[in-house]
Amino acid sequence: MALDRATFGISEESLQYMVLENSDMPEEFQGFQVVREGPLDNETMAQHGFQGNTPERFRTLGRVTGFMRELGETSNAGDGFNFLGATVAHLFDNPKTVTDWMHEVFIKDFEANIGESVGEDQQLISTKRLETSGFFDEAVALKVLQGGTAGLVSSTVLDFRVGRILGVAFVGTVGDHERLDLATQLAQSLERQIVKVVLGAV
Repeated sequence: MALDRATFGISEESLQYMVLENSDMPEEFQGFQVVREGPLDNETMAQHGFQGNTPERFRTLGRVTGFMRELGETSNAGDGFNFLGATVAHLFDNPKTVTDWMHEVFIKDFEANIGESVGEDQQLISTKRLETSGFFDEAVALKVLQGGTAGLVSSTVLDFRVGRILGVAFVGTVGDHERLDLATQLAQSLERQIVKVVLGAV
């Protein structure tokens, strides 16, 4: 497809223009502040990922690099509050490696690490595969539940493919809650922005 081919003209520097600015976020996140943003190379991914991951594994799987932006609300809100909205653009060698990553890394790594420690004082309690719709190409999603001394936290994470680019949108929520509709809104806004950059409109 023409759009797939166009993604081969994308440089690593283009990724920063794909992730969403505050003004592009769904209304739910208006007024949130940037809590983390910047390049996401394979070394950083391995360091902050599941135990046993290495930069070499990610390079072998075709991942080149990425760029992320997280917007958050730091006030201590109660159960059901969506405290984080984030978008990430990953660049891969080719479209097939994006597809492989979605199923063999994103889905399988989460499912294989249930019961393991993630982050500081957190344990991965459960994952649930979610149905996705409304995307240009394939997409997959998970609801991930973590628990620790501070209580339960849910992440609704949606991955989708645009050529050799993997777009990721996720919503962090206090307590045990699924936010697929909101994550889909976020991901579709990200998809539109990625396509604009790929086609040279940004």
